[in-house]
Amino acid sequence: MPKNPISVDRVSKTYLNGAFTALDEMTLEIEENKVTAFIGPSGCGKTTLLRLIAGLEYPDRGSLLSYGEPITGPAPERGMVFQAYTSFPWLTTIRNIQHGMEIQGIPKSEIKDRAHHFLKLVHLTKFANSYPSELSGGMKQRVAIARTLAQDPRILLLDEPFGALDAQVTWEMEEMVIEIIESEQKTVVLVTHDIQEAIYLADRIIFFTRQPGKIKADLAMEFKEGKRFERKEDLLGKDGYIEMEKKLYRMMREEIKDLSN
Repeated sequence: MPKNPISVDRVSKTYLNGAFTALDEMTLEIEENKVTAFIGPSGCGKTTLLRLIAGLEYPDRGSLLSYGEPITGPAPERGMVFQAYTSFPWLTTIRNIQHGMEIQGIPKSEIKDRAHHFLKLVHLTKFANSYPSELSGGMKQRVAIARTLAQDPRILLLDEPFGALDAQVTWEMEEMVIEIIESEQKTVVLVTHDIQEAIYLADRIIFFTRQPGKIKADLAMEFKEGKRFERKEDLLGKDGYIEMEKKLYRMMREEIKDLSN
């Protein structure tokens, strides 16, 4: 029987010598070639769970598996894009994209072809020889996405990747992610605080309760009818969109209200 990309079984994570519980008995299966979004109030543990999946942190209790194997640290099958820009300032765009592949020991001829493929995919061909200081914030994040994809991970982890960008650049980047997902057929796990972004990008939304983080709701985007939309405005007018947005805002208000009591 095929193994799911990620299996989370009764995972708990605490900080400050147990004084702060970020996640409590979290159980979750991430499905192949789907986009799963984690959303919830600030401090609900969604980024903590993403970091556990990435192998950057370890649970206090419970287990995490990737394709049936224990997650014991970072691995090539799981590529992560952070909110902060992570380009090397001394390398050009093309060299930044090539860097991870060089560490993997991929043949030089293949590195060149793959770098140019992903450079084109993120619409940065004209900026191949530019340095990060010459790029906008959105362009820097495209470099990070291209570098991660070029290493051919089976699972793409996105930690609020557009949180520092302005509104126009954000929706342009969201549409680019849809293009990439359709082209590359990746399993994607996205952490976001943006309700509209979650609905637009995700096939499924996991809504977290306030701290300690548990699953409040597991929502399939059934109103999309299995489709992804190249233009964000095409989704906004679809039957079922407004109802889903209202549902998520209501849940967010419930959690924020509880937090203030």
